[in-house]
Amino acid sequence: MAKASAAADKRINRRSILKAGAALAATGPALLREGHAEAQPQANPVRALFAYVGAFTTPERKGHGGGINVYRVDPTSGAWTHEQLLEVVNPSFLTLDQAQRFLYAVHADLEEVSAYSIDKQNGRITALNKQSCGGKNPVHLSIDPTGRWIVTANYSAGTVGVVPIEKDGSLGPRSDLVNLPGEPGPDRKQQASSHPHDIVFDPSGRFIAVPDKGLDRIFVFRLDAANGKLVPNDPPFVATRAGAGPRHIAFHPQMPLAYVINELSSSVTTYRFNPQRGDLQPIQILPSIPASYTGNNTGAEIVVAPAGGVVYASNRGHDSIAIFAVDRRDGTLTPVGWAPTHAKSPRFFCLDPAAKFLYAANADEGYSVEQNTDTIVPFSINQANGMLTPTGQVIKTSSPCTIVFAGA
Repeated sequence: MAKASAAADKRINRRSILKAGAALAATGPALLREGHAEAQPQANPVRALFAYVGAFTTPERKGHGGGINVYRVDPTSGAWTHEQLLEVVNPSFLTLDQAQRFLYAVHADLEEVSAYSIDKQNGRITALNKQSCGGKNPVHLSIDPTGRWIVTANYSAGTVGVVPIEKDGSLGPRSDLVNLPGEPGPDRKQQASSHPHDIVFDPSGRFIAVPDKGLDRIFVFRLDAANGKLVPNDPPFVATRAGAGPRHIAFHPQMPLAYVINELSSSVTTYRFNPQRGDLQPIQILPSIPASYTGNNTGAEIVVAPAGGVVYASNRGHDSIAIFAVDRRDGTLTPVGWAPTHAKSPRFFCLDPAAKFLYAANADEGYSVEQNTDTIVPFSINQANGMLTPTGQVIKTSSPCTIVFAGA
């Protein structure tokens, strides 16, 4: 029976790879010449690239990071050199303004968002001020297209807040706070109440999507940029499968699509997105882990490659980055592989600005007794098919949970 099952798995895997190859072929012009990936010319070479890494710092988060670390990154080799540590509590998610003059952070288990100025010569940051975001444990923040407002997802409070950005980059008093309504999901521990975990503007900047892990809903808002007030969309949300626990969302850069990583069900849902109405229609659900994996797992992060042909998702438990090919006709996904992160619990990952490297941050609170691996593992990205290969470098940094890049 075991041999028959293995043979069946190989046949299924072979069919999946063939289907994946067809899907990747449909993603657009191939970047291949005589079987090799063709290098893409850089019109404007990067002079200096800096990475800002937030970390968990408190025992409650099983964190032992120091705050926000600043690194200088060699854009060719990917080598990192440490520049600064600014000691702040639990900077759990970071973002930059469009001009990359300021850095903003939310802080796990607190109720605040903070602002920092950036020295573009050496990448170092200086604290400006902080403001209340209106709810405990904010886990994500985004800046609206006008650059005037920060919106925050307040996980423990089940709220979404809006804080103004002043002309000097500092923060003003909160302008709005809304509660997210609904019935909790079936997981009594993870879904006892509303838990918004992400807050993302669509590519047009007209709509804001908020996956709520606790309510099994993805809420959609519009932001009144004149006064910093949130307006529920019509319809105000789309429901997921019960117990899915939607965590993060990523919009396709060219097609009207969005992809959601469901934390509790270890799955990825593809949504058709209406850019005029702002509504989301589910069209596909796939596991984020291989069918052969029978251990425990939770989904964490999801990213669409800038060229639009590949979607990446991270798994904590299987400890991998899932790689999906995007069908250019309908936006559905086909799994093409799983890259081991060579460390426990990849809570966060991102691509560098040139999309040459993927960086997996391996630190998570409460999901594994071995979670504090204190590493960022870089992967080179195959420009032809999106597959990942470890560079061999390992960046040692304590409890990393978020990364942003500036200087490109």
